[in-house]
Amino acid sequence: MKILGVIPARYASTRFEGKPLKDINGYPMIEWVYKRAENAAVDKLVVATDDQRIYDAVKNFGGNIVMTSKEHENGTSRIIEVINNPEYSDFDFVINIQGDEPLIDIKSINLLANNYREEKSEIVTLKKAFRKDEDVSNPNTVKVITDFNCNAIYFSRSVIPYERNPIGDYKYYKHIGIYGYTSNFLNELKNLKEGVLEKIESLEQLRFIENGYKIKVLETDSEVIGVDTEEDLAEVIEYVKEKGITL
Repeated sequence: MKILGVIPARYASTRFEGKPLKDINGYPMIEWVYKRAENAAVDKLVVATDDQRIYDAVKNFGGNIVMTSKEHENGTSRIIEVINNPEYSDFDFVINIQGDEPLIDIKSINLLANNYREEKSEIVTLKKAFRKDEDVSNPNTVKVITDFNCNAIYFSRSVIPYERNPIGDYKYYKHIGIYGYTSNFLNELKNLKEGVLEKIESLEQLRFIENGYKIKVLETDSEVIGVDTEEDLAEVIEYVKEKGITL
């Protein structure tokens, strides 16, 4: 039973070009992600990119990296290319680690890894309860509801559930977009029928549910600080300085 951590990283982002190489306290963002993630409970960690600049940067700090096609539409398809590379084809489970979360908490990665080792779930992701000061109705924050066995019932940009009969202590949960998948599932992904709900909500994970797969959703209390814009980057840099965080 072997677990592979993959960090997809591309240079040509439409919202923030060159994001993986942006400097945070003297180190590129991709190095922050890698150095934190390499302490997690995975058997091997690798960056997957299509850009020579990112490739060189990762090699420069001694990380594992593989060059992939420029034709991939998303990180998941890039990961599928990696697991079909002979060097990585013997891994049973793959964790997709976001390359734009320089302060990623390894507890989140370990939740997915340990769940696979103990329960062999085919697809695993995370959720986190909303804070009182957060905007539950924000469509950019994906909400999730689960059954009694912690399997996803639905993901939505809308508020779910609708409280026809309010329950005082009910918790809303947001989806934390880190995933673990079996290699077998990833290689079946290309055969799945495109989902109607997936298209309406613009949420790829709904395709899995519409095709009958179960998604295990575990709860985390880790804060996620993602970088999508220059403003986000400035906030992370300030946070790192304020807290004295180092690699």
